[in-house]
Amino acid sequence: MSGEIADPRHEGDQGARSDPPGHGEGGPAPKQVTVAFGFWVFLLSDIIMFSGLFAAYAVLAPNTAGGPQGSELFELRLVFVETLCLLFSSFTCGVMSIMAVRQRAGATYLWGALTALLGLSFLAIELYELTHLVLEGAAPTRSAFLSALFTLVGAHGLHVAAGLVWLTVMMGQVATLGFTDAVERRLLCFGLYWHALDIIWVALFTVVYLYGVMG
Repeated sequence: MSGEIADPRHEGDQGARSDPPGHGEGGPAPKQVTVAFGFWVFLLSDIIMFSGLFAAYAVLAPNTAGGPQGSELFELRLVFVETLCLLFSSFTCGVMSIMAVRQRAGATYLWGALTALLGLSFLAIELYELTHLVLEGAAPTRSAFLSALFTLVGAHGLHVAAGLVWLTVMMGQVATLGFTDAVERRLLCFGLYWHALDIIWVALFTVVYLYGVMG
């Protein structure tokens, strides 16, 4: 009958059946949110890994086994130039991200190329430094201090190298796909990754090189 009052329990059942299974009231989270959350988890796990490497270095640094100490090995001027390269690359990376948001392809390529050039300069100086240590007889197997040093500095260098590969791929995606939502998200994630490496290097420069020279 048209005058019957519907049972609210049945309406609730129908509403429950109409909801997609496995999701809450608002449905699945937007892709932008899930990507950002997953990437922050990755960054935090990376920071935890570097925290362990810093802790290992702090414990092993005094164990030189009669070999050279940091004050005898480190060329602070060279490391300072290396640090400037990475700091300026963080600035150029930030400008690249701004140009990408404004969808200015030429400027994005330019600032991305500057970021890559500074990153490569950083790696070249680091490779020269580590090779120089080995040639001076300060190889990783010489002492626990040198093992910890090569592991910590090398891990950061590998992250920078991976970041440069990532940046190259992203420039290729901008050229082929344009500034799609996915490409802009990946560029934003790259920027966060690169700035995180910059922060880690500042801590590494302070703990390893400055304290090492003063010690």
